[in-house]
Amino acid sequence: MRIDLDVSLDPTLGCGQAHRWVKEGDSWVGVLGNEVVTLTQTDRGFEAEGCSSRQRLMEYFRSGDDLDEIVRYISERDPYVASLSAMCPGLRILKQDRWECLATYLLATNANVARISKMVRSVCDMFGDDLGSMHAFPSPKQVLDGCERIGECRLGFRESRFVELARRVEDGDIDPDAIAECDYEGCVRELMGINGVGPKVADCVALFAYGHLEAFPVDARISKVVESMYGVTGSYARVSSFGRGMFGEYAGYAQELLYHSKFISERDWRAPLARRRISAGSPRPEPCI
Repeated sequence: MRIDLDVSLDPTLGCGQAHRWVKEGDSWVGVLGNEVVTLTQTDRGFEAEGCSSRQRLMEYFRSGDDLDEIVRYISERDPYVASLSAMCPGLRILKQDRWECLATYLLATNANVARISKMVRSVCDMFGDDLGSMHAFPSPKQVLDGCERIGECRLGFRESRFVELARRVEDGDIDPDAIAECDYEGCVRELMGINGVGPKVADCVALFAYGHLEAFPVDARISKVVESMYGVTGSYARVSSFGRGMFGEYAGYAQELLYHSKFISERDWRAPLARRRISAGSPRPEPCI
C-alpha cells in the first residue's frame, strides 16, 4: 500500500513517541492494533505492508496536520526552532491508541529507553495476542486475566500501578475515550487523577494520545534546553507554561524539536525523503517522558 504524505519515518518513529517500532534495514516494523506493519520510506511518503486500513495509517500519522503551517508558525516565534525544523523536515506527532499510550507512559516513568522497551515488550509478550513475529499490546482484561504472572515482566514499582490502571479501565472507573471530550486543561487534570501519572506523563499522553498539540512536556532535558536557550528556569508549571506561551497551539511540535535538538543537529535530515536512512545500529534518542 502506497501512502503519499509529507512524513519522514526515521525521526518520526525513532524519536521515542511510541515504543513498538524497530528499524530493520531500510524499514520500520511495528504493531498497530492487531497487525504487524512494515513501513518503508519513499520520496513521496512510504510503502506499507501488513496494514489493512489506509485510513488507520493516515490517522496514526495525523495526515490532517498541515506541516508547512505548523513549521511556519513555530519558526516565526524562535529562530532556533526554525533551524531545527529546517534540518528535520517531515517530523510528525503521532496519534496513538489512548489505552496503549496511557499504559505505556505509566510504565515509562523513571526509566531509560532500553528499560522502557524491555518492559513494554515483556508486557506484550506476556499478555498480548500472538501476531507471529510480535505481540499486540494487551487489553485491560488480558492484563487482569493473567495478572498473577505480572511479576515475570519485572516492572518494579510500576507493577501495582499498571494492574490498578487496567482494573480501573476495565471497571469503567477510567474511560480513556471519555477523556477525549476534555479540553487540554481538563485532559491533564483527569490524567493526573490516575495513580502514577504526574504532570510530564499527563502532558505526553495529552499530546500523543489525545492530540492536544499545545502540550509542552517537560523533563530534565527540556529544562536544560529551555534554560540554556531562553534563560527560563523553575518549576514544571513555569517551564511548561513558558513553552505553551511561546509556541502556542503547536507547542508540542516545538517541544519534540527542542527535546531532540542535539540528535537533530548531529543528523541533518535535509536530504530527500528517499535518502533519509538511519542504519540499524545507529543510536536512538530517548523517549519524551
